[in-house]
Amino acid sequence: MKQIKGPGILLAQFMGDKAPYNTLDTIVEWVASLGYKGVQIPSNDIRCMDLDLAAESQDYCDDLKGRCAEHGIEITELSTHLQGQLVAVHPAYDQLFDAFAPEAVHGNSSARQEWATDQMKKAAVASRRLGLKSCASFSGSLMWHLAYPWPQRPAGLVEEGFKELAKLWVPILNTFEENGVDVCYEIHPGEDLHDGATFERFLDAVKGHKRANILYDPSHFMLQQLDYLGFIDRYHSRIKAFHVKDAEFRPDARTGVYGGYENWQDRAGRFRSLGDGMIDFKQIFTKLTKYGFDGWAVLEWECCFKHPEQGAAEGAPFITDHIIRPAEYAFDDFAGGEADADKNLQILGIKRS
Repeated sequence: MKQIKGPGILLAQFMGDKAPYNTLDTIVEWVASLGYKGVQIPSNDIRCMDLDLAAESQDYCDDLKGRCAEHGIEITELSTHLQGQLVAVHPAYDQLFDAFAPEAVHGNSSARQEWATDQMKKAAVASRRLGLKSCASFSGSLMWHLAYPWPQRPAGLVEEGFKELAKLWVPILNTFEENGVDVCYEIHPGEDLHDGATFERFLDAVKGHKRANILYDPSHFMLQQLDYLGFIDRYHSRIKAFHVKDAEFRPDARTGVYGGYENWQDRAGRFRSLGDGMIDFKQIFTKLTKYGFDGWAVLEWECCFKHPEQGAAEGAPFITDHIIRPAEYAFDDFAGGEADADKNLQILGIKRS
C-alpha cells in the first residue's frame, strides 16, 4: 500500500487583495505556518502564476517551485477549473461564464472556447515543467439544462452531446498525454460530468483515453445523495486527485436536492468546513489507502457559516489526522509460518499417493 500525501490546500478561495492573501509568496508562507505541505495553484490567477509564461519557460517554473520550497511547500497540482469550464458552454450560460474569461473574448463564444482550449494545453506543458502528474479541472457542460428528463429528451440527444464534448476534449487530452499529465475532472453539478454514469459516458466517448481521470470530491456526491464510498470502489483506478471538502444534506419540508433557489445557508445540501458536515472521511481515507492512492489530500474550503481563516486553520490537522501510514505487514503474521505443502495437505485431510 502507498501513503496519501498531505495536507494540501487549494489557494483559489483564499486569494484576495490584502496581505497575506495577495501574492503567492505571502500566502504560501501563511499556509505553511498552519501546517500545510502542499498548495494547489489556481492557474488563472496572475497573483499566483502566469500560465502563459509557465508554458514557455522552465526557468520560470523552477523559480515558482523554489519560492514555494523556501517555506517547505510543494505544488500539488494546477487548478484549471475555470478554463476547463469554458471548453464547453451552452449558449444559455454565455453571459454568466464570460466573467471567467478575458474581456477581449466577451460576447464571442467561439473565441472564448478557443482561448480556453489554448489555456488547457498550456496547463499541460506547465504541469510537466513543474514536475506534476495531475491537473484539476472541470469538463464544461453542453447538457446541464437537460439533467432532469422534462421536457422529454429526444432519442439520441445525450449521445450526441457526449460525442461533441469528446470532440472538444480529445485534442486537449492528447496534449496532456504528450506531457505525461492526467486531466482530473472534478465530478460536479453543473458539469456534464457530474456523477459516475456521466463520467462513464464521457470515457466511452473519448475511447477510454488514459488521461481522462477523476478529481474525487465527496461533498458533491453528498449533495446529490450518491454513494460516495461505493464510488471509490467502482472508479478508484481513475481517481488521480482528491479534494477534502465536507458537506451535509438535511432535507426539510421546503427544500431538497435542488435547493429551491435558496441561498447556501438555507439549502438542504450545504458545504461545510472539515469536521462540521456529514462526510465519513475515515472510510474515505481507508478506501483510498486500500486502493493505493498516493496523490495529495487537498483542502478545498467552502463553508457558508465559518470564517475561511478558521476553516484553513482547522483543515491542516484534520487532514493530517486522517492520513493513514500503511502497514508493512499483516498484524497476525506472527501466528503464521513458512509455506509447507505437505503440512497443508495434512491440515486439509488430503492423502496423496
